Amino acid sequence: MSSIRGDISVPGRPEVCEVSAGIYAYIQPDGTWWINNTGFLVGPQGVISIDSCSTQRRTRAYQDAIAAVTTAPVRTVVNTHHHGDHTFGNCMFPGAAIVAHERARAEAIAFGPPRDLGFWDGPDWGDLALDPPFVTFTDEIAVYIGDLRAQVRHVGTAAHTTNDSIIWIPERSVLFCGDLIFNGGTPFLLMGSVSGAIEVLEHVVRPLGAQTIVPGHGPVFTGAGPIDATLDYLRFVQDAAARGYHAGLSPLQAALETDLDRFTGWADAERIAGNMHRAYAELGGAPPGAAIDILAALADMVAYNGGVPLTCLA
Repeated sequence: MSSIRGDISVPGRPEVCEVSAGIYAYIQPDGTWWINNTGFLVGPQGVISIDSCSTQRRTRAYQDAIAAVTTAPVRTVVNTHHHGDHTFGNCMFPGAAIVAHERARAEAIAFGPPRDLGFWDGPDWGDLALDPPFVTFTDEIAVYIGDLRAQVRHVGTAAHTTNDSIIWIPERSVLFCGDLIFNGGTPFLLMGSVSGAIEVLEHVVRPLGAQTIVPGHGPVFTGAGPIDATLDYLRFVQDAAARGYHAGLSPLQAALETDLDRFTGWADAERIAGNMHRAYAELGGAPPGAAIDILAALADMVAYNGGVPLTCLA
């Protein structure tokens, strides 16, 4: 696995890792709020990018990293889901087809271009316009790099969001799983489903037996360790939410009374408050991905953080 370091110095330098011949992961430390991973596939017909970045500066650095590997143009950008850290930089690939699940297009349009919501202490977006996916699918689509086939699959239910897709390259046993896994960070289910994420990891991701997995945040990994750790956290959230719900506590109260125990060292711990909102909705009978009060949940995350806006170094 070869690597090339990028030039962003805060909070860490991005690294390009060739995880298989012509398949690259672009890893952005430290993987916290709005600092995501991307990837790209290089072939004779050009480059397929898996996601873009959250800010103009970070997307430009990503483009420079691609250019250090190949002079071929980026012809396609596949978005794993609609969140802005994976889509706001789409507009910086004007010659590329932007591909995603049809719900990702709808959610990206509903959110709109990057803007300050007041819940984070940044980031500096730069000059970015809304550029939602304009090639969409419902279940699965294939993209090719020469003769190498990559399967882009919707995971079948709400998980991290309502519109998560994985990119599976079976010939190389490489999986780009988007934000189904935050390797070393706290999972975030506010716009998706706790139960749905468990279902997807157990019945979609794990059975693939991928040798190499590129998560949406955190280091590339082999083996099932981060999958098992994520499942452990999700069930921990369900158990803590059930105790708080049946005790009549609010989601924030339940979060504040929950000892994070073995998950204490994971980044962005305040997500427990948002995850409680989602788990409470499911305990109340809401289906996976049902609309809930997102702004109230984000406000509770800030409250959990001591009333200080959430730290963002993007």
